[in-house]
Amino acid sequence: MSAALLVDSDPETANQHALSAARRAGRVGVVRETAAITAYRLGDFATALRELRTYRRISGKNDQLPMMVDCERGLGRPERALELGRSVDRAALDTPVQVELAIAMSGARLDLGNPTAALGELEIPQLDPTTAYSWSPALYSAYAATLEELGRQDEADEWWARVDHATAALAEAADEDAWETVDVVEEAIEDDGRGEGDVEQLDEPAVEQDADDELEPVDEPAPLDEPGAADEPGEIDDDNPVDVDGSAAG
Repeated sequence: MSAALLVDSDPETANQHALSAARRAGRVGVVRETAAITAYRLGDFATALRELRTYRRISGKNDQLPMMVDCERGLGRPERALELGRSVDRAALDTPVQVELAIAMSGARLDLGNPTAALGELEIPQLDPTTAYSWSPALYSAYAATLEELGRQDEADEWWARVDHATAALAEAADEDAWETVDVVEEAIEDDGRGEGDVEQLDEPAVEQDADDELEPVDEPAPLDEPGAADEPGEIDDDNPVDVDGSAAG
């Protein structure tokens, strides 16, 4: 599909292709998902949310819930974002989706001016500074940024350093085709005793329109694989993380 090929290089054209496809194949989940992703990239959160709701109805999946939460934030509705995020049992979500949702929920807390609660949203089991997964750098980054909001700069600096260590370990593992867990070796970082950390979500610009009223689904379309809320360094199998010293953890 043309939209999938252009979503990173030319999101506006990708969005036009996706909406055209939605008009012709509105009952295909991947089509509606693609329309949502391209609209989200353009900051058209109302359209993205409408398409994501349709995708969710068609597919029965909650894998795009973090993006839906972010769309509510982008529309200036952090309370509704939190309500939406709490509407699903997180334990039923795949691990990468759980992490993305934690980041999105943390962002909503920041929107409401509550960095302490935002930090709490990020303190999940996946916040492990010793083992790196594809989603770890994003989680560490969010946690570090939230610590900065709280004025805890020394701790934030430690987590920013962990972002670099995790990214390097994942890249090295990918280069070596080591599709296993990578242990993170922190050379210049002292353990703060936490053993856990979290990620933060970017605040999205608000859009003055209600996704419930503005956009009606063109039929009932379907989604396509989303690029993901956080960039994944290397193609590491999330079921098999990587040790941050670059060696495979058997």
